[in-house]
Amino acid sequence: MTQTQILKKVLKYIKKYNIYMILSIIAAFVTVISTLYLPILTGDAVDMIIGKGNVNLKGIKDLIIKMLIVIVITAISQWIMNISNNKMAYSIIQDMRNKAFERLQLLPLKYIDGHPHGDVVSRVVADVDQFSEGLLMGFTQLFTGIITIVGTLIFMFSINVKIAIVVVVITPVSLFVASFIAKKTYNMFKLQSETRGEQTAFIDEIVGNQKVVQAFSREDESIETFDEINNRLEKCSLKAIFFSSLTNPSTRFVNSLVYTGVGLTGALAAMRGSMSVGQLTVFLSYANQYTKPFNEISGVITELQNALACAGRVFELIEEEPRIPDSKAAVVLDNVKGRIKLTDVCFSYVPEKKLIENFNLTVEPGQRVAIVGPTGCGKTTLINLLMRFYDVNSGRIEVDGNDIRNVTRASLRTNFGMVLQETWLKAGTIRDNICMGKPDATDEEMIAAAKAAHAHGFIKRLSNGYDTVIGEDGGSLSQGQKQLLCIARIMLSLPPMLILDEATSSIDTRTEIKIQQAFSRMMKGRTSFIVAHRLSTIKESDIILVMKDGNVIEQGKHEELLAKGGFYSNLYNSQFAK
Repeated sequence: MTQTQILKKVLKYIKKYNIYMILSIIAAFVTVISTLYLPILTGDAVDMIIGKGNVNLKGIKDLIIKMLIVIVITAISQWIMNISNNKMAYSIIQDMRNKAFERLQLLPLKYIDGHPHGDVVSRVVADVDQFSEGLLMGFTQLFTGIITIVGTLIFMFSINVKIAIVVVVITPVSLFVASFIAKKTYNMFKLQSETRGEQTAFIDEIVGNQKVVQAFSREDESIETFDEINNRLEKCSLKAIFFSSLTNPSTRFVNSLVYTGVGLTGALAAMRGSMSVGQLTVFLSYANQYTKPFNEISGVITELQNALACAGRVFELIEEEPRIPDSKAAVVLDNVKGRIKLTDVCFSYVPEKKLIENFNLTVEPGQRVAIVGPTGCGKTTLINLLMRFYDVNSGRIEVDGNDIRNVTRASLRTNFGMVLQETWLKAGTIRDNICMGKPDATDEEMIAAAKAAHAHGFIKRLSNGYDTVIGEDGGSLSQGQKQLLCIARIMLSLPPMLILDEATSSIDTRTEIKIQQAFSRMMKGRTSFIVAHRLSTIKESDIILVMKDGNVIEQGKHEELLAKGGFYSNLYNSQFAK
């Protein structure tokens, strides 16, 4: 994505806040005009005090009053300009963050699975912050800088054309220097932003898995990897800052040449009598004000390189291809019976690596389907396809005769209750987490669900019971307690179809037996899919699918599969061999 393309996208966001931009430009115009008028009053005051006994005190008093009025007008207009710029910049940032987060909700899971989470977080947080700083600086200094340059030129030409020409001739050198450095710094700032995202991703990975790092004594290796990334970030940051910092002294040197040229030609003109000392004072003040915006604008341009580099990464996220939206003709699943049919289903995460091929299955309402097999055989993938986290490459999956691609995702997922091996709890109260699937549940319903999940006992022992606030991902709760809360959540909502993917993997055997009994009661009349490695928990299933390398190699009831003496029999006997 080029700078021009990024700039065009930024302008689209700015367009929404044109009223603030117009107000800012008007305020900037008033600020500049009043600032440029002040030196004229100062020059007039100088001309009133030249010569012994030649001081016009009354005139000076009137000029001081005028100066005070001009200063007040300047202060008010600057305040209005800053308010407008702040409102415009932070509103744009708010819009961008909203767009980025909204797009995250619409992205297919393959994007989330294929990108480091820390890098995604860095784009939404750090990169947007960097962009906001550059944007705010641009709004604040760009308008006033341009108007100041134009205004001072007009005033200078009105006072003395020859000296004004000297200023104009030297000016392009300053612009050339700023432009040259700006081109060099963009790629450096882009690399800096990417490396910062890599660092954030690594920190997120290590902090989230600190127990594993310490368990395998990988602290030193983690520090070495972090140091390597940090050193690269230091080098690219130093290069970016070094080149960007050249802009200001380079333009200041050119500006000093302008000021020197004005001083010399102005002094000669004053000696010849073609301009007064007061006019020379005004001209020197204008020359200084004329060159000052070039320093500011060059600084803005440098900061904008960083801002545009960061904005580019944010826009890449915002414009990432979303998942296929629900079709306009998509139906809403209602009064679901739970008949599921898979016909010639083929799926792979990457084209060159086949996973599920020509998979066929029919599940009648209320049946329990157990899915077993070695790690990586496609058990969880099948769940992902049922929930439409991924779409099939070919074939079809039907629920009550409806192809799930022609059903709204929300209604499909509402009719499935899912408990995964990987628990997820949000920051909030225990009550909030249990009632996530049924926000209007009564306390009695919630407590009944918690009791059915055997979570009520430990919840009551917490400091505030069901109103206890837990942190992100369950805070200090044990893995087993978190899993019990996830089970209670499903016990409360009771959808017509269930998916239990190693739902009791972190629970002690005694509690597991009780929960399996609760599951048995809950699954009556509900179509259920159970993924389990402990085969003792699935003996009562109506259908057991034995998967290997993405294919169903055996299918039937527990006793039938044992009698065959095949792959399932070997799996079962390996767990219960005497």
